[in-house]
Amino acid sequence: MNHSEIILYRTEDGAVKIDTILQDETIWLTQSTMADLFDVKIPAISKHLKNIFESGELDEKVVVSILEHTTQHGSIEGKTQSKEKKYYNLDAIIAIGYRGGANINTVI
Repeated sequence: MNHSEIILYRTEDGAVKIDTILQDETIWLTQSTMADLFDVKIPAISKHLKNIFESGELDEKVVVSILEHTTQHGSIEGKTQSKEKKYYNLDAIIAIGYRGGANINTVI
């Protein structure tokens, strides 16, 4: 990924807040953020992604980007740690929406 922006979306009542990355003319979300967006649990998102990739509907190498995040170390004050996180582009997000049933389809 090259240049990117972080965009925050929040519902009027503040119940749902979605942090997304906008880059290369697409939106990138983590599994956790997709679960929030579609009001489901992360295992449901994982299951749909697994089926999408196994069926060949989408190529994982094309729709996934791994980014490294630096966070505060949990037990050592003043120390940071790096952690890799998978982000999925809009094609994957839409594919999950079509597979996800009533909860997911009503959000899209």
